[in-house]
Amino acid sequence: MIKTKEDFKEKVSHIQKQSWYKNPIGFGICRVDRGQQNNNKILQATYPVVNWGDSFGCSAIYLDIFKNQGIEVDTSKSELIFDISDDFLTSSIEAFTPYIQEAIGDAHKNVQLIKSLSMLPKESGLNANDFKIVFIFKDEAPKSVESAYLKLYALSLGKVKIRSLNLDGIFGLLENVAWSGNVPIELDWLRTNEIALKITGKYPTIDMVDKFPRFLSHIIPADNTRILDSSKVRFGASLASGTTVMPGASYINFNAGTLGAVMVEGRISSSAIVGAGSDVGGGASIPGVLSGTDGNAITIGENCMLGINSIAGMSIGDGCFIEMGMQIHDSMPFFIEEKQVDLINKVNKDDPISTKEKTLISISYINKNGEKVNKNGYYFIGKELALKNGIQYRDDKYIKMPIAFRSKKEVKLNKELH
Repeated sequence: MIKTKEDFKEKVSHIQKQSWYKNPIGFGICRVDRGQQNNNKILQATYPVVNWGDSFGCSAIYLDIFKNQGIEVDTSKSELIFDISDDFLTSSIEAFTPYIQEAIGDAHKNVQLIKSLSMLPKESGLNANDFKIVFIFKDEAPKSVESAYLKLYALSLGKVKIRSLNLDGIFGLLENVAWSGNVPIELDWLRTNEIALKITGKYPTIDMVDKFPRFLSHIIPADNTRILDSSKVRFGASLASGTTVMPGASYINFNAGTLGAVMVEGRISSSAIVGAGSDVGGGASIPGVLSGTDGNAITIGENCMLGINSIAGMSIGDGCFIEMGMQIHDSMPFFIEEKQVDLINKVNKDDPISTKEKTLISISYINKNGEKVNKNGYYFIGKELALKNGIQYRDDKYIKMPIAFRSKKEVKLNKELH
């Protein structure tokens, strides 16, 4: 019997020393939403508590309970999923006895969850079939809806870095369903019951049809984070504290997001990352790995400005500025004036742009005053400038080609808004 915290620690230590045991990368208990027509189909998994790289005492207790119940526990697999039973809850409550009274507020949330499950009222309509516990031991492609959701939670809760988890095959795992609020509904069930639902006035309000729910259906953001339209952030996105997502053309996809306070009025596609203090202007777009970037994930540095309707098809460093309507990408040629190369390299001393194998060229053009101007400089392609700091990108109407130069602009977000 575990009566004291010392007993609990000794029990955990004993379990962890056994050859079969392995600490999981992440684990949690989830409530599952099943298909209305096919009860074996899992449409969604909701995790009240997500453990990632922590709470190994709880994972040891849970796995030991299943093993003692005669259930196979093979921790060499990438993931394990078990049904929650009354016996499991009883054994867990007994193991957590020293912590039961302390489990309130922010303390011992796993214990709080077990307590809540053990006290579920019959009128809730929920039973053991509605809950599962999921363990991930290796970061491989998810094999179940439940493990896919656990990884998406880890991203949206900021427990892991964007682009750090294996999400291969996730679109094949998740069902395309109709979402009414945070309730997923099988499309086949809607089709089968369409007549009855409509003539009785019970046809649901459908907010969207997608494989992913909305971010706000699962995640409580930081107090100073604003999302003005819930449809603009997909579950699996990661929003750092202070991020503001405006309505209109904005959107943040899964496995993408911000690393600090950021103004978002444009699109941050899958696997794109935006650094603190940056502003993604209205209609601006950062393509994702699923389209437009040849699979290269894009990073936007800190204190950058993506002008209205611009496209950042390549990574840029800190303090960069992409002018309104400008499109940049890895294979695009840019003309940089000779003196501007020197100015850019002053802020990129550790990783300067090189002119070693380049030919100095002269460009003549008529400026806005009608005067003929000659400029000496070099051609660079976008990938040579990727992640370089302090560069401004412009589609120059006089030179009639894309140019890059040392930016003099300073991006400052309104502190009252972030």
